Amino acid sequence: MQRREELHELLERAGLTVVEEMTPGSLFPPEAGWRIARGIAAPDGAAGQALDATRWRQLIDGNGEFLVAVLGHRIGGNDSWWIRVRNTGDGVPELTGDPGFVALSLDGQVLLAEIPGPDGPRVTALDRLPERLEEAAAAAGPETEAERAQVWAAVPGLPAWPLHWAEGIGSNPAAPDELLIRLLDVADDFLHGCSRPAVLDAAVAHPDPRVRARTADTFRPKLTAEQWVRLVRAEPSPRRRVLWAEQACTWGAALPEDLYDDLLAGPSRAQAAELPGLPAHHLPSLVTDADPPVRAAACNRWEDLAAPLRARLLADTDDTVRTAALLAHHTAIPMPREVFASLAAHRQALEQCRFEAELEAELVRDGDTEVRRALAGNPGLGAPGVAVLAQDPHDDVRSAVALRPDLTEEQRAAVRYDFDPTSMSHTLPWVEDLHSDPAAMRRLAASPHPLVRRSVARARHLPPDAVERLARDEDRVVRLFLAESCDDAPADLLLEVWRWWDGSFSHPDRPRSHPNFPRAGLRRYADDPSGRMRRLVLDDPQSTAADVARLARDPEAEVRQRAAADPRLSPADAVRLLNDPADHVRGTATRHPRLPSRVLAGLLHDRDTARAAVTNPAIPVPVLNRILDAAAAAMAAQR
Repeated sequence: MQRREELHELLERAGLTVVEEMTPGSLFPPEAGWRIARGIAAPDGAAGQALDATRWRQLIDGNGEFLVAVLGHRIGGNDSWWIRVRNTGDGVPELTGDPGFVALSLDGQVLLAEIPGPDGPRVTALDRLPERLEEAAAAAGPETEAERAQVWAAVPGLPAWPLHWAEGIGSNPAAPDELLIRLLDVADDFLHGCSRPAVLDAAVAHPDPRVRARTADTFRPKLTAEQWVRLVRAEPSPRRRVLWAEQACTWGAALPEDLYDDLLAGPSRAQAAELPGLPAHHLPSLVTDADPPVRAAACNRWEDLAAPLRARLLADTDDTVRTAALLAHHTAIPMPREVFASLAAHRQALEQCRFEAELEAELVRDGDTEVRRALAGNPGLGAPGVAVLAQDPHDDVRSAVALRPDLTEEQRAAVRYDFDPTSMSHTLPWVEDLHSDPAAMRRLAASPHPLVRRSVARARHLPPDAVERLARDEDRVVRLFLAESCDDAPADLLLEVWRWWDGSFSHPDRPRSHPNFPRAGLRRYADDPSGRMRRLVLDDPQSTAADVARLARDPEAEVRQRAAADPRLSPADAVRLLNDPADHVRGTATRHPRLPSRVLAGLLHDRDTARAAVTNPAIPVPVLNRILDAAAAAMAAQR
């Protein structure tokens, strides 16, 4: 807010009254104005002399108004905004000098700018702006091999934005593994989007513990068992070694026995004792260990313990160990009243233990709602207790009962549960465990509970009749999950879901990327009133470069972005879209491989575009290596 007030004061001192702050809308955006003011991808003749009164009269409309952005005073979100101002005097606005500005006429025809430069102020003056930009784009398109070679020979030159290059180069699909491995020594942010085996191999063995930690935190499902083992062995911190081992087990990696031996022999033995994959032959030594936390950890493997070892833990002199043993013992053997009364805390017992019938009957009628809520999800609760809680006066208790796996669907339908269809939902574990059971999936696809049906829809494969039922489900989240997760989802459902959903973080680009998504005949949506449907035109195998050119001029930004990502986009249109009002369209155009090299080389040296430009796959690999060398040297010098 303070920066905004400073900006308004600066404009007032220049003789300007702020009318409003406004998004570019369909007009030329401030970011493109700054780029042209710096001489990057600018029309010929853009650089001018001093801004005289004649130039200002061309810019200012009859009411004395125009649009302006001031260097160092950016406002707006991803797309920076213009400020609409009114000239309060009869003369020229006093904007020249520091800090610099770009100004646009309200009709988008005239652009004026002045920014600081190494040799003094750099002035830009353009009239007929849209026409000049079209001419510049057309002229920039043609390029010979010799011209490209000459351009790339001069890159990187002075690394104006080395941090931007280092942050972006790892996302360049043309970057070879060797470059990315070298990049690990400079910046490792790129790892979150990398799945190359050779790079991950280098990351898990990297000498910098921060790189190894990022690898473990970011690539849990992508790491192989061998990579997990290497990561654990390379970690010097005993605590983190056990943490990585735990993560490895969570993601299904089998650890070798000698690694378990090493972990148990270290100072984090108590934590290592809790690893779920710990070989059973270690359990007797855990039960007799001198450290109570280690003995308590052995209780987590109760089913694997021999009767004498169980008895020893139940009689342990340490309260914590004995309590852990009692809780484990009574997951199968009903807990009597005297044992329950002896527990210092009851929550865990209420959630996981079986109880003798008389005690259970009392607990499900307990006056404390928290007691009943904990019991509602207890898998060991008997049928009489479940029946009582299904009639509980509290919605959240009944709602927990309604999701129990031991209910028939008829029983589930009889429970009055509370459900918010707009709330975020997660797959029920017990339903996920049944995903490979066709009979169970058929039965649960007809469940009265939306969360059960949503969990069924997350199965990768389903029987045809279950797919047909879920594709017509009244809950559109069920249909969405089916489109995202099930390989058997039908084409008509995918197209229906596409009308209102175009991908999530967990399932990017679904349903459009689904193998069953229809492709043929999509050109029929060329004139559809929905921009989302017009986007599909370019997915039609019969679409042409002319369709790409048409959609590159579509009134909706999401359609223009789809055209900007199409490999058939012309070089001229790629240059033209660099001036698009929408930030995401400009960014996509910046990454297009048909962008002329002289334009792309300029974008590499612009603050606003350097990070995106260095991801462009048209940059030759030798140039990428030189860029990385320059970025690494510049960043090292700044440290």
